[in-house]
Amino acid sequence: MFDDTTTHNSESATAVATETEPTAAESTSTDHNLMEQSSTEQSSTEKSLTPTAAATPASTEEAPHAAPAADDKHASEDFASALENFTTESEEAVGEDRVIKGTVLKLTATHVVVDIGTKSEGMLPLSEVLDHEGKPKVKPGDEIEVMREKGQTEEGYVNLSHQKAARIHAWDEIEKAHQEKRPINAVVIERTKGGLTVDILGARAFLPGSQVDLRPIRNLDGMKGQTLEVTVIKVNKKRGNIVVSRKELLEGEQNEKRSKTLEHLEEGSILTGVVKNLTEYGAFVDLGGLDGLLHITDMSWGRLTHPRDLVNVGDQIQVKVLKYDKDKQRVSLGFKQLTPDPWLDAEHRYPVGAHVSGRVISVTDYGAFVELEQGIEGLVHVSEMTWSKRMKHPSKLVNVGDEVECVVLNVNPTERRISLGMRQLAENPWDALHDKYPVGMTVEGRVRNLTDFGAFIEIEDGIDGLVHVSNLSWTKRVKHPSEVLKKGDRVKAIVLAIEPDKRRLSLGVKQLQPDVWETFFEKHHVGDVIHGKVLRVAAFGAFVEIAEGVEGLCHKSEAVDGNGQPLHLEPGVEHDFKIIKMSAEEKKVGLSIRAVGEEASRSEVEAYKQPVSSTSSTIGELISWKRASNEGN
Repeated sequence: MFDDTTTHNSESATAVATETEPTAAESTSTDHNLMEQSSTEQSSTEKSLTPTAAATPASTEEAPHAAPAADDKHASEDFASALENFTTESEEAVGEDRVIKGTVLKLTATHVVVDIGTKSEGMLPLSEVLDHEGKPKVKPGDEIEVMREKGQTEEGYVNLSHQKAARIHAWDEIEKAHQEKRPINAVVIERTKGGLTVDILGARAFLPGSQVDLRPIRNLDGMKGQTLEVTVIKVNKKRGNIVVSRKELLEGEQNEKRSKTLEHLEEGSILTGVVKNLTEYGAFVDLGGLDGLLHITDMSWGRLTHPRDLVNVGDQIQVKVLKYDKDKQRVSLGFKQLTPDPWLDAEHRYPVGAHVSGRVISVTDYGAFVELEQGIEGLVHVSEMTWSKRMKHPSKLVNVGDEVECVVLNVNPTERRISLGMRQLAENPWDALHDKYPVGMTVEGRVRNLTDFGAFIEIEDGIDGLVHVSNLSWTKRVKHPSEVLKKGDRVKAIVLAIEPDKRRLSLGVKQLQPDVWETFFEKHHVGDVIHGKVLRVAAFGAFVEIAEGVEGLCHKSEAVDGNGQPLHLEPGVEHDFKIIKMSAEEKKVGLSIRAVGEEASRSEVEAYKQPVSSTSSTIGELISWKRASNEGN
């Protein structure tokens, strides 16, 4: 009985040793060289199938000659001890270069505890089973493939690696894909220096930044977690390096698409493309392996400030091929050409005088542009916005996005222009000005502005009247209105004239005062001798004040004494002057000193002609008096 049992156990132990025990050489694998691990895996497995002398207990051959039943217990204990030692040695050897399956028992903050079917449980870093979002890919009860690392943890756990196990399976597939030059899926794990780290069937590979896309990608971080189709361009199993490229695949796809696109590409053809990029001057559209430029001027019949006002990156749009350069493979595209030009019949759809509505799309210093429909814009000039002249900028009245009502003033399809007006929808205050402020009426207002030629007086909102500098005073020679008025003064004036079509209102301030010229002309006539004072002297004569606010001109030819000698007139000098010319319309008075002397001579002659009385002077006395008079002058 004992012999049979012993023999059976011995055979069982031998069988266990035959299936599981590796050689000593196999137990020293390299942790950081996957290339050597993979290449020695097959030989290790074959060697492990050969039983060794140490695997067979010595008591197996000696069992038939063993001591009687009294030694059975002792022999049984020796066998149990030997079997336990064998099992321990087997656990240490199994799996260092082999992939084994285990069951996840639990997850800690840093590790994963795995049951690998040995006396001691295994433990692998939690970081090896995290996805791109940092979440564990396994949970308790899941089956996981691992490889045993050398040594144990302080707690007695066996060190395991999941990544090494995954690499063993991945290498074959990766090498095969490399040899066959076929694409393989890769998941972006993280961004690294110079590119991206990707996961291919559990193995880590490097995707250079220059190989991610056809054009450089600025935000590589945004690709984390994406699944990409790549080709393997370099494999170094010895060093465990894998380099992949996505650009090669994209270039191949692009070339294939380009070939198909070129088959149908010709000027005038209509194609469907995807907006790839936007610039200030237009949009690049992918037609299928070939990019075309959609210039901003060919996007809309109307005005665009930027291409993004019409399209965005990723939009699928239809375009028309306007020009195709086969040598340079440059394509010019058009979008607005897919629809009729709205300006062709704009003159009929927007007749002069029609009331239209639209949206303000732009405000400038000189007016506002109003979109009447897609491609049709009209300009409301600043002068056509309101009847008031006080508006300084169109933005005070309208803003971008406002819906406004307008009147069509002019249409020019050739120049693609429509002139619009807003003030025409309101009553023109100038049309009723004649009735409201008839000529001769006294009005009152505030001085709003002063210019070199006069002062503008606001008599009501939007209605300004001009007081010309010549209408400020009867008596004072005003060179600038600031001599009489200042901005903000409230003054009264007389309405002199109204021109509604030119929006002009003429006012006068001096007309509220008595007209000194009118009074002067009523009291004086040509031939009168008056006394005056020289005010200023010019090259042609002297201006003389002959009444308050009234001036006359004595020409230099008239400024001579009775003997015909020229008189030198200076400002402030007073003389008697004879009025020789008068013009009430021009408010001009001509003066002469010469005529005063001539008048005296005639008086003397008339006196001489009178009868001589006894008391009258003799001719000698008269001559003596005249001589004395001349000497006195």
